[in-house]
Amino acid sequence: MRIAFGAGMLLAVVISAVAAAADGSGDPAAVKNEDGKYSDKDGNPTYKVAPDGTVDWYTYSGFRRYHSECHVCHGPDAEGSSFAPGLKDSLKRIGYAEFLEVVVNGRKNVNTAAENVMPSFGTNSNVTCYMNDLFVYVRARANDAVGRGRPAKHEDKSAAAAAAEKSCMGQ
Repeated sequence: MRIAFGAGMLLAVVISAVAAAADGSGDPAAVKNEDGKYSDKDGNPTYKVAPDGTVDWYTYSGFRRYHSECHVCHGPDAEGSSFAPGLKDSLKRIGYAEFLEVVVNGRKNVNTAAENVMPSFGTNSNVTCYMNDLFVYVRARANDAVGRGRPAKHEDKSAAAAAAEKSCMGQ
């Protein structure tokens, strides 16, 4: 009995450690701003929403890109569909690196109950050039920082954002 309890306690500790390590995108607080790009304390891209609801350019851009490339499977506003999970919920479990990995390389989850396939978007410049924007938008949705629908107000596109976009798109 004592061994089973000890093993159960060990299992609980392991599960707690895994849950702590998989805390999703972490604290979204913006601590750095570089040309309108915000990042958190770990250097991951994040959003900035002003008290009046104005979102940063990259969150707005992420909304636009999400609804042109991702919503067909993952549903409007990252809420999910009968075809694919809600990304706003997924980002509560995975972080920036895993998000990039899945989007670039795809993922296949097959079990007896279902077969879920996320195709690779690693060669789609309409996704790869805006990967951080997509992450920032979904992160904002995951943290309820932005509601459903198009953000009513957004910052202007910076010269740095325009230059990066042109460069990535080969213009």
